[in-house]
Amino acid sequence: MLKPGDLAPAFTLPDQHGNKVRLSDHRGAKVVLFFYPKADTPGCTTQACGLRDALPELGSAVVLGISPDLPAKQATFDEKFGLGYPLLSDPDHAVADKYGVWGEKRMYGRTYEGIIRSAFLVDEKGKVAEAWYKISPKDTATFVRRALDRS
Repeated sequence: MLKPGDLAPAFTLPDQHGNKVRLSDHRGAKVVLFFYPKADTPGCTTQACGLRDALPELGSAVVLGISPDLPAKQATFDEKFGLGYPLLSDPDHAVADKYGVWGEKRMYGRTYEGIIRSAFLVDEKGKVAEAWYKISPKDTATFVRRALDRS
């Protein structure tokens, strides 16, 4: 698990439009990075729309969402809810592994591997400022706003 002060793992992933997005592209800006299990599901929609609605309060912070969904599914999700920020595709969960958010989950008595919903605030130098593992979808925007207010 990452903790504040750790260097945020580098990545390059395609967004919903097929453009390559690198974490290093945003050096010099704060980055809100959130991992969600599956586009257009109730919890993920709550989380993504909560961050969309909070964008005016996040100042110049960049918001990036990451899930195992392919770019076309991410594009549909973005269009349906007017999210307006990059949704990155990590189908082999390589980036999720680097951030420690791919792991065992249980639902309805079934055990499987998947995204453990989490969020990170990365500072201007590329270091983890905050890490929220197993974050509630409805709390993500609130935690991010509070952290940005303190920084």
